[in-house]
Amino acid sequence: MKDDIRFLRLWDLYSPLLTENQREITDLYFNFDLSLGEIAEQKGVSRQSVSDCLKKSRKQLEEYEAALGMHELLKKGDRAFSAYMSVLSKWMIEQKTKSPVWAEEVCGLESALERVLTEHGVEVVTE
Repeated sequence: MKDDIRFLRLWDLYSPLLTENQREITDLYFNFDLSLGEIAEQKGVSRQSVSDCLKKSRKQLEEYEAALGMHELLKKGDRAFSAYMSVLSKWMIEQKTKSPVWAEEVCGLESALERVLTEHGVEVVTE
């Protein structure tokens, strides 16, 4: 399961570098949850052929990641962003409690930040 999640993340990044056939088979397998037999039937090939394609695609995606490192770079960015957001959230809470004068401004900042994050597909967790 953990390998599948990593594969999907690599697939999101590097699938344009796969062949059309590899993209289609990996998409059917991981995103549409079709079995090897169902894919083989749909594509008119053997189950072994589908299995070989998936194995080769995984290997290629891992090679792309080893060469380019985009997945690791994004993970580091995610961690840095999370740390930044934690500090910012704590600061906003402190400002609201310290100074009633700033409370309204901080609430406006929180709302604007929440809108921006939502627009960019970042899940906003409120406590």
